[in-house]
Amino acid sequence: MKYKTSGVCSREINFEIDNVNGEEIIRSVEFIGGCNGNLKGIGKLVEGMKVDDVIARLEGVCCGMKSTSCPDQLAKALKQAK
Repeated sequence: MKYKTSGVCSREINFEIDNVNGEEIIRSVEFIGGCNGNLKGIGKLVEGMKVDDVIARLEGVCCGMKSTSCPDQLAKALKQAK
């Protein structure tokens, strides 16, 4: 799926979710734009995790004075995909 971000340096988040034994599991995450190394790291960290767990951990994370962040945008994208 593709998600257009808002209010952050990255422009888009591409991700795939699998259903494994009734659980939604993140297969892959790719951020377009933004802080390359940090966002690749976030993508690797959340791969294989349950969607609900990632949302719970990342929702509400802010970047500096912004009311959102790339991790928060990922949580929004995952919520929208549910």
